[in-house]
Amino acid sequence: MAKINKNYLNLGNNYLFREIEEKVQKFNIKNPNKKLINLGIGDVTLPICDQILKSAVESIKEMGKTETFKGYGPNLGYEFLREKIKENYFKSGINININEIFVSDGAKCDISNILDIFSKENTCLIPDPVYPVYSDTNIMIGNEIIYMDANEENNFLPKPNSKTADLIYICSPNNPTGAVYTKEMLQEWVDFANLNKSIIFFDAAYESFISCENLPHSIFEIPGSKTCAIEFKSFSKSAGFTGIRCGYTVVPKDLIIENVSLNKLWNRRHSTKFNGVSYITQKMAEAIFTEEGQIQCQKNINYYKENAKIIANSLKSVEMKFFGGYHAPYVWFKCPKNMYSWEFFDYLLKNLNIIGTPGSGFGKNGEKYMRFSSFGRREYVLEASEKIKNL
Repeated sequence: MAKINKNYLNLGNNYLFREIEEKVQKFNIKNPNKKLINLGIGDVTLPICDQILKSAVESIKEMGKTETFKGYGPNLGYEFLREKIKENYFKSGINININEIFVSDGAKCDISNILDIFSKENTCLIPDPVYPVYSDTNIMIGNEIIYMDANEENNFLPKPNSKTADLIYICSPNNPTGAVYTKEMLQEWVDFANLNKSIIFFDAAYESFISCENLPHSIFEIPGSKTCAIEFKSFSKSAGFTGIRCGYTVVPKDLIIENVSLNKLWNRRHSTKFNGVSYITQKMAEAIFTEEGQIQCQKNINYYKENAKIIANSLKSVEMKFFGGYHAPYVWFKCPKNMYSWEFFDYLLKNLNIIGTPGSGFGKNGEKYMRFSSFGRREYVLEASEKIKNL
């Protein structure tokens, strides 16, 4: 008789964003003439930049000629893209070996799949509130999770304390709170991890939204990080690749656990279970690193950053306490009148026709909070902001 993975039975019935989708569908059926403004969406809305599209067209034409046709690509990713990624790190004073870079179909998948190379005997230290994928993927395989409180008292940036664990999840800028760690704060985590022989999973999917030069874009800006950290990066939000799927993971060769190289283990896993990102997609990703590609992508990022400021300023005008909004595409705020997250979600949906993301969906410390996203179209963000001012 076949047996199921019973750890899946420990998951919630619905993935957070699926639950939101169901509520919105029911509202639309009852109110077909109502126009909804979606500030809950974590998906980009601006189209792919011209420089990237140009590269896509050229690479498609290559696939139509015998002499330039590409079949299976290299397991780690094409060298032309990994070299650009390496050069981009070097511009920030970070020396990364090309064989430490693994091109993938996005950070979400790698953050989930990285657990394959670790024993289920490991304990995981995860912030609360948290991006659901961190906790759900560990629940799926039966790992022990220790939650660390992220709250108003620590500005949603928990520091190391007496709670020790083998695997530590850090996201900066954070989803959902928009909070960003300083170099000094990350140094504490790196020192803590090295002392306890722990591994940090550093999710830097939103680093392109950081405006201040003093805030770190990479864990590898921190001394000692190459012996304790793996970094996940994505082109989804920085270049509009949510529907194209491309990102990369950096596993330093200095990461040694039980006398075994984690780089070699991830290489083996990557080669066995992953068939690579298409040539066309990787050529598009390469175009991001051209001078014109950088200019065009930054223009889109600035658009979303301005949206975030508009949302933040509207909350400020009605004296609602918020976090994020200035170095992240998310604005995290306290629900008015001590309302619960889903209660305020329903209020916004029915009365203002605005969709947000209930904070309780990210963990117990997210209760009575709400997340707004800046990835919408400007006219809708402005319209929603006017409605918020009249709360």
